This record gives sequence, structure tokens and C-alpha cells, in this order.
Amino acid sequence: MWKEIVVLFREYMGTGLIVIWFVISLLYLWINEKRKELRILFLYTPVILLLLYFNPLFARLVYGVVGEEIYYRILWLLPVTVVIAYTCVSIYGQLAARRQMQKKKAGAAEVLCAVCMAGILAVSGSYIYASPTFSRAENLYHVPDSVINICDAINVPGREVMALFPPELVQYVRQYSPVTCMPYGRDAIVDRWNYYPPICAAMDADVIDLELLVPLAREEGCHYSILPTDREILGKPEDYGWIWFGETDGYVIYRDSSVELVAPES
Repeated sequence: MWKEIVVLFREYMGTGLIVIWFVISLLYLWINEKRKELRILFLYTPVILLLLYFNPLFARLVYGVVGEEIYYRILWLLPVTVVIAYTCVSIYGQLAARRQMQKKKAGAAEVLCAVCMAGILAVSGSYIYASPTFSRAENLYHVPDSVINICDAINVPGREVMALFPPELVQYVRQYSPVTCMPYGRDAIVDRWNYYPPICAAMDADVIDLELLVPLAREEGCHYSILPTDREILGKPEDYGWIWFGETDGYVIYRDSSVELVAPES
């Protein structure tokens, strides 16, 4: 159990530098922070959470009830950013107060302190766009334009629709449209959850076999299916009752004529 706890924490740490600054901040507050309410908020609460997280007995209990994924989320409760930010402000405030007591204007010490703190935080992370999971925002919604165009195209005012999306678009759909439902979600494309339904596997195959995909989509009640134009398709959509509905941003939208879609009466 201890090994699993440590592995999850290493995944959470990323490059590790932010966690180092977090621990240093806790030590600083332990020595310097005297106000009880702030010690409870910025010091005792994080320490208690860490002690709970690294307790094998507590971990075994939580694992047995909710599993690994929920246990990992305990780390999300750690106020890492808040503690580091408060510590930086506290250190800066002490320098400024000392300067004020000497009746001098803000000097190089405060400026250097602020620049160093900002620099430390900047180098502690990694360039987010180096990850294939993230890309620069294409619009105000911070989702790919293709998702917006597809969801707008298949939208039926006053009701939800069920649509089968390629796995690479799934995580963005719910961020944009609350009325566009899907037969599988992000849990199917994250290895940690070990959930990979047959319909997702069929949709993500190098060659999409409609003889396999269509019955699965129909079983899930999918009104629309969105297929990438750069993927090889085995079979003709029209032979399976799929009607061409539209094409946008490298994706073709098909409407399943056998799945009823009726707009609510006004």
C-alpha cells in the first residue's frame, strides 16, 4: 500500500519543485507565523491532510471503498498555491515593514525579492503546450473550433441529443455544450480508470469498421456520429442507415435515420 501511495504522490509532484517550495513554505510559517487563525488555515490543515494521505491504514480504508482515483484526489485538497503565495507575500511584507521602520523608500531588496519569487515559481513548472493534451485556445471557450461547429450543427433547441464523438474531442464537448450527450466520457480515454468500452475501441481503431460501430452506436441511442475524414472507413454509411448531415474541420457528421429525434413541442 505504501508503494501505491508514493507512486500517486510522485505523479502529483510533476517536476517536484513546487512541492519543495510548498514544504519550505510550511517550515517558514511554522517558525514565523504567530496568528492562530492563519496557522490553522495555512499550516495545520495542510499538515493534517499530508499525514492522512501518507497513512497506510487510512489509504487501505479509502482504497477499499472508492479506489485509487478518488484517493488521488485527496492531494487536490492541499492548498499548495495559497500557502506558497501567502508565504511570498509574508516575506515581502516583512522586508517592506523593516524598510518602513528605517523610514526609507522601497529599495532594491523588495524588488529583488519579488523578482526572485516570481522566477522561482516560473521555473518550477513545465511548458504546458509541450504536452499533447493541451493546445492554445482557438476561441473564448478554450475548446477546439471543431467542437463548437459540430455541437452547433447538431443542436436541437429544447432537447438533448446523443452524439458519438472521436475520443480526441470527448473531453471538450461537455465544456461547451450541456445538451450534447455522449455514450462515453473522459473516463474512457484516461488509462488510470481502466475503462475502455467496446464503442470507444471501435471508434478509435485505425480502420473504423461500420459493421461493428453502427450497432454499438445504435444500442447507445446515438442520433449523430462524427467520423474523422483522415481515417479509413470500412463500409458505406448509407448502407447502414447513416445519412450525411454535414462536414466541418476535418470531421463528417452522420445522422442515424433509425434513431428517432423529435424536437419538443413549443
